[in-house]
Amino acid sequence: MSFLFPSSTITFEAAMRDLVSGKPKSRAFAAHALGDVDDPTEKHRAVEALIVALEDDSPEVRAEACASLGDLGEASAVPGLIKRLADGSGPVRQNAAIALGALRAADAFEPLVQSLKEGPADLRFQAATSLAEIDARKSFEFLLAALGDKDPQVASSAALALGVIPGRVEDADLKTRARTALVEHLDHGDAATRFDVAYALADLDDGAGRYVLSRSLGDPERAWDAVTQLAKLGGVSDLDELAGALTDRSVPPEATLLAAGEMLKKRASEPAKRVLIAGLIARKTHVRGLAVEQLADVGGEWAVAPLEAMAKLGKNGELLEVIAGALRDIESRKE
Repeated sequence: MSFLFPSSTITFEAAMRDLVSGKPKSRAFAAHALGDVDDPTEKHRAVEALIVALEDDSPEVRAEACASLGDLGEASAVPGLIKRLADGSGPVRQNAAIALGALRAADAFEPLVQSLKEGPADLRFQAATSLAEIDARKSFEFLLAALGDKDPQVASSAALALGVIPGRVEDADLKTRARTALVEHLDHGDAATRFDVAYALADLDDGAGRYVLSRSLGDPERAWDAVTQLAKLGGVSDLDELAGALTDRSVPPEATLLAAGEMLKKRASEPAKRVLIAGLIARKTHVRGLAVEQLADVGGEWAVAPLEAMAKLGKNGELLEVIAGALRDIESRKE
């Protein structure tokens, strides 16, 4: 996690000093900054200092120390991070679990299993993901059990992990078992968990949850992921859903543009072309930028003139480099 520090710089020596003697906010900022160290000598010093900071009185400092140790990738931090799984602060526990997953720390597997079984919900949630990162095959049975967790977010995390494990280990039997277990949870009482189960099934090339994905196209929080997974499934009915999203005003504009781009990857669609061209004159800069990015992937000669016209408008100055890149990509596809 991040404590949303302002964008600023700090020297390595200043960060090392502040980590020891600064006020809590300064110590937390220093711990955060040390996670970006590249020089081998400085990295060694930073790791040693951050391991000490795992015992800091401030939970913000401990949380940032956990996150930075995960970023630095040093195995010597594993014992201290395992200890933080029992921290009294939720953000510290979560960051410790995230770091242990990033480190692929085998020694942390059993502590994380216990965390998944008995820890508070905020830790169980992250433990599911981290276990899959450390040992995908070994974690499978524990994640199957976690699908029935009483906390919906924990069940969601387990579902999403099960969606990627069979691909990591290339095991057809695990894929079948994961599909079967996930389908049984498509009627979960929590809407967010139902969506995550459907998402995971799509990762496994199973369309059993496509109706859940389709119903989420108008949900601002889930529309983008719904489009992504329907496109991944790629069946006729899935593409029909994406085609419908092009004219559905309840679908967020970002997801509509993504749907148009995904449509054009699969089949010819004049409505999809029109959506992308219209996106070039959208009011919001990020929406215009997204339209350009989609055209970089799927645009043809039909997109050149609109992009060139867009480049001439003063309000698109910050997008000029992206527009130029899209035009180059389109040109390269002609060759």
